[in-house]
Amino acid sequence: MQANQQQLDEIDKKLLNEIQWVFPLVDRPYLEIANRYSISEQDVMRRIKALKEMGLIRQINAIFDTRRLGYKSALVAFAVRPDKLDQVADRVNEHPGVSHNYERNHEYNMWFTLAVPPGSDMKKDLDRMAALDGVIKYRVLPTLKLYKIGVRLDMVNDDAEKPKPTDEVKEMNPEKVQLTERDKEFIRELQKDLAVVQEPFKEAADNLGITTGELFAKAKEYESTGIMRRFAAILRHRDAGFVANGMVVWNVPEDKIDEVGFKLAAFPQVSHCYRRPVYPDWRFNLFSMVHARSLEAAEKMAVEMSKTIGINDYKILFSSREFKKERVKYFV
Repeated sequence: MQANQQQLDEIDKKLLNEIQWVFPLVDRPYLEIANRYSISEQDVMRRIKALKEMGLIRQINAIFDTRRLGYKSALVAFAVRPDKLDQVADRVNEHPGVSHNYERNHEYNMWFTLAVPPGSDMKKDLDRMAALDGVIKYRVLPTLKLYKIGVRLDMVNDDAEKPKPTDEVKEMNPEKVQLTERDKEFIRELQKDLAVVQEPFKEAADNLGITTGELFAKAKEYESTGIMRRFAAILRHRDAGFVANGMVVWNVPEDKIDEVGFKLAAFPQVSHCYRRPVYPDWRFNLFSMVHARSLEAAEKMAVEMSKTIGINDYKILFSSREFKKERVKYFV
């Protein structure tokens, strides 16, 4: 995994930093990127192709807000007998709405996200999964409030020794939007992995029977209404050298949860930050995901965050195995 890292030069790393957050919505995006780095369009395309073949770039596409599209989603924690874990994971992964599934170092040893389309019965799907041989108990942890979502792996700088909350965090609108059948056609096209060709958006525009200009205008409209979070590249964490995927869970007093949630969300090292429900056997109500190059670096980050927010009751659940990781395909 780390071998991939040795093959990257400074330009590769800068490219990866940039396209994770902003990918140009123009006819020749690779040319626009090339102009910023004073290299050729061919060179950018060659590099991005190589980074895809290496497995470092998972895909380049539109990232949508599940809830605004009317999908119901939740994080689910399963306590599974260790000897049955692989079989249960395989069966759970068959569900098309399961996008992430990890083994974590806890009594609840399997954590997955489940999304179901508008009008579907999530409880029925969960009951079926919970009845699998080996599942001892489970907890459903829907998002009560979302403070931040957006993975950004810093490929250029080392893990921060003393991370600081420097990101600007905006309130998010969780209201679902009324989508037309035409909107769904746009979403189906925009969520496809973008080809590495000179004019990659032409295919989607042709499929929709419109010009690329109309496609970009629609994508920008979706972005401004929050239906689309951004159009960007998604990296594979482990292949990018970020082997410590830590879910830091916090027990925060109810009256402080918003203040602490926004403060945690402001750390650039935090990719996701949510408020979730508690149970008699699960006291943590705030979740923040951190990605670091080592377990030690992730633990240091958690210590610094704890000092900043003044909360000492926390735990880091590291993922020891990735059972599944892919984007949910909407309206297919």
